[in-house]
Amino acid sequence: MAAELVEAKNMVMSFRVSDLQMLLGFVGRSKSGLKHELVTRALQLVQFDCSPEVFKKIKELYETRYAKKSSEAAQPQPQQHRSPEALSIHSAYDRGSTVARTSISTPNIDYPALYGKYLNGLGRLPPKVVKPEVRLVKLPFYTTLDELLKPTELVPQNNEKLQESPCIFALTPRQVELIRNSRELQPGVKSVQVVLRICYTDTSAPQEDQYPPNIAVKVNHSYCSVPGYYPSNKPGVEPKRPCRPINLTHLMYLSAATNRITVTWGNYGKSYSVGLYLVRQMTSAELLQRLKTIGIKHPELCKALVKEKLRLDPDSEIATTGVRVSLICPLVKMRLSVPCRAETCAHLQCFDAVFYLQMNEKKPTWMCPVCDKPAPYDQLIIDGLLSKILTECEDADEIEYLVDGSWCPIRAEKERSCSPQCPILVLGSSDVNGLLPTPNGNGENGKATADVVDLTLDSSSSEEEEEEDEEEDDDDDGPQPKRRCSYEKGLVSAC
Repeated sequence: MAAELVEAKNMVMSFRVSDLQMLLGFVGRSKSGLKHELVTRALQLVQFDCSPEVFKKIKELYETRYAKKSSEAAQPQPQQHRSPEALSIHSAYDRGSTVARTSISTPNIDYPALYGKYLNGLGRLPPKVVKPEVRLVKLPFYTTLDELLKPTELVPQNNEKLQESPCIFALTPRQVELIRNSRELQPGVKSVQVVLRICYTDTSAPQEDQYPPNIAVKVNHSYCSVPGYYPSNKPGVEPKRPCRPINLTHLMYLSAATNRITVTWGNYGKSYSVGLYLVRQMTSAELLQRLKTIGIKHPELCKALVKEKLRLDPDSEIATTGVRVSLICPLVKMRLSVPCRAETCAHLQCFDAVFYLQMNEKKPTWMCPVCDKPAPYDQLIIDGLLSKILTECEDADEIEYLVDGSWCPIRAEKERSCSPQCPILVLGSSDVNGLLPTPNGNGENGKATADVVDLTLDSSSSEEEEEEDEEEDDDDDGPQPKRRCSYEKGLVSAC
């Protein structure tokens, strides 16, 4: 493969302007510019997008050019002393014979197939080679009405880091009427808009909106505001920019006049594509109403899902008899009103669809707050069983699903009494010794009473007890002299 790339690059370097234009037109790239620009564009094509069809095309152009040169060299020199008329006729005859001889010497080259697809210098892709188009992901809050400009690659015109790419288009009378007659979401913002979307040039999967560096958008004679960066609270973390469709409506001519859009962007190696769309912007309330219309899952289906979750697994040693589900939304810590979750989620816990849609309207992330996995709008469902439970169970914040699909509420347990079973010792009271039980005695009904420590005693008493124990251990060495009691007059030991 590396040898083929080197060979293709060498062949491209030897091409003339017409050959380069024919190659770039074959793949749908821009053919305008000077020769060194065309060469750069063709080399980039070979380096990053050299499919077998492109390599075959390069080889055909190369063989065609050098086959012409070899046939011209093999032609006999024209005879001297010819009239101009005879010379022109003979030259035309020679050109015809050259084509014939070239066709014989290189039978693999089909000239009608090679040159018949290009008329007046305009290239078209052959029917067999269909280049995949860049696709953008569908946005829940935007309904596409018209595609004004398909995703088109931003091609750098020179080696400068800052590039400009212009685009000129006009709205049809129907599109103008749609914009003018649409309602206002807020003062100066119509629900029907012309938006600009930018993404990576990648045809493998639908692309999310992604801005290039140093982006600036100019509509006619005014610059359009582009969403700024979110501030970062974490040190050392770069702030992120929310990449959303850019609304151009308020700066456009709502008439038959042409509008000019200029995108300024930073050329740092990555390839980007831009597209223009006529859309209708939706609100979270409208998405909620649509979800209530088409996204409610029947209670029986939800009950079957509960049974499936709690079904006994023969390979597992642990039997699950129930699963608890909270009736409090994990987003706002309030009781659920519209229980919702994604069909792709493995849990039964729901979140509130009202707050989830409102949060994604402000900052679209579409991540499940329970399992932190993607939960896009088209995967959301309203749990019909839990909705029914919420209306029947109003005095509990948690329920438990059982194996048979039934449920029971889990109410908060009452606080247990904390009154002690033994009498309360009042520190500093005169009848302390009267309240202290005997160490080996039993209380009422033959039950052992709790040990009570007299905190009024001096801490030195414990030290004396430890010293007495040491003295008993040392009785073998000889009798110890008696010690005087350290208690003051009027105090009695509790021991």
